[in-house]
Amino acid sequence: MSLKYAVLAALLEGEASGYELSKVFDISFANFWPATPQQLYRELERLAQDGLVEARFVQQERRPNKRMFTLTAAGREDLRTFAAEPPRRPTAVRDELLIKLQAMDDPETTRAMIEERMTWARGKLGRYERVRARMLDGRTEEEYLRESDRVGPYLSLLAGISFEEQILSWCERVLVVLKQRVTQG
Repeated sequence: MSLKYAVLAALLEGEASGYELSKVFDISFANFWPATPQQLYRELERLAQDGLVEARFVQQERRPNKRMFTLTAAGREDLRTFAAEPPRRPTAVRDELLIKLQAMDDPETTRAMIEERMTWARGKLGRYERVRARMLDGRTEEEYLRESDRVGPYLSLLAGISFEEQILSWCERVLVVLKQRVTQG
């Protein structure tokens, strides 16, 4: 899959500038499809050239003018076709920390890296929980699912929450293993 479909899916939420889209990616997509703002801007240009999104200029008085992007009918159809196809391959984990752990034998350095990862995971989990609270807007999950036009953003948010909870659980286990190793050594 390319960044193309992640951008098209993000634009299902409505018109957005490149800056706004980068914020959506930071909150909603970063856990499963990260992208830098520069990558997003390049992709938006390609999508506009391909007729999958259209851009309009918005003049601003005290800020630079901005471009707002929306999906075209062709973009919606391309995304609909993509979404109906089964995934090509299962998720692959690419995590620099896991390579470092594989190569490391220093329990203190490992502990510090794991604690740092826990801090990151707690931060992301907190952001995801705030997004969830905004989505639910005082409703129960059942009410939200019954009333919402689109369930996909909520389901992907649940995946992000679950992922960060699993990372925290794994980190806690690693710390226990490291403590046992130190006391045995």
